[in-house]
Amino acid sequence: MPIIRKIFAAAAPLALLAVAACTPSFKANVSRFQALPVPEGQTFSVVAADPRNEGGLEFAQYANLVTQRLASYGYRPVEGSAKPELIVKFDYGVDNGVQKTVTRPSARGGFGAWGGGPWGGFGPYGRRWGYGSAFYYGWDPFWYDPWYPEIDTYTVFTSRADMIIERVSDGKRLFEGKAKARSVEDSLTKLVPNLIEAMFTNFPGQSGEEVRITVAPEKKK
Repeated sequence: MPIIRKIFAAAAPLALLAVAACTPSFKANVSRFQALPVPEGQTFSVVAADPRNEGGLEFAQYANLVTQRLASYGYRPVEGSAKPELIVKFDYGVDNGVQKTVTRPSARGGFGAWGGGPWGGFGPYGRRWGYGSAFYYGWDPFWYDPWYPEIDTYTVFTSRADMIIERVSDGKRLFEGKAKARSVEDSLTKLVPNLIEAMFTNFPGQSGEEVRITVAPEKKK
């Protein structure tokens, strides 16, 4: 097998392992204002802040996640047609994204060698080319070309989740929370659960404080 093929054959599995091991964590900025009473089993109901989402299957999935988290903190989902003590208004969304451009050195290879003769010459950075050289008169896969940088363009999306809790008896607002995140992903089914997880990390939080929450990636089964 030619030396270059051997190099790529050895490098490919390592590259795949590196990608697989570098699943990024989800980071969100969370701000919360709260005057919630101590949880004592107060009943609650989760509704859509945007009437267009009310009754939707997608909203129901996110509302179920909110319900589970509130229940874990000592609140109780309302049963049947009973009137809840608290109303939880939940909303979510993602924008159309902003295009970003990054310039980096080119990693493309190059042909040829400096110098001539049957024994070759010296390549860039003093590398020996010719008979007996690992890069004998051919393609150098590790040659960085500063004159031809590579330009990558990608889109950054901003996602959000908003939650308001009000007391039904007098309409008093007891909680306002916002979670925002930037990512190259715009799938709500992936983003919203992470935003909810960030919203409920150390819930209800210190009133008036904005914190940076990191949600660990989901473990693959």
